[in-house]
Amino acid sequence: MTDDASDRPLPPSPSASGEAGEKRAERQVALRVLVYVFVTHLFAGFIWLLFYLGGHADK
Repeated sequence: MTDDASDRPLPPSPSASGEAGEKRAERQVALRVLVYVFVTHLFAGFIWLLFYLGGHADK
């Protein structure tokens, strides 16, 4: 019994998942961008509301 590299099975290649894995990754990136944009706008709206209410507060 020798420890030849040719005797060992090769690991599956990263491209084995093919196009389906690539499309899934693209969808995940698109969803992440959509969430980041939505949350950023929500936060900006909250900050704008604070300034608006602060400017119209009775002093």
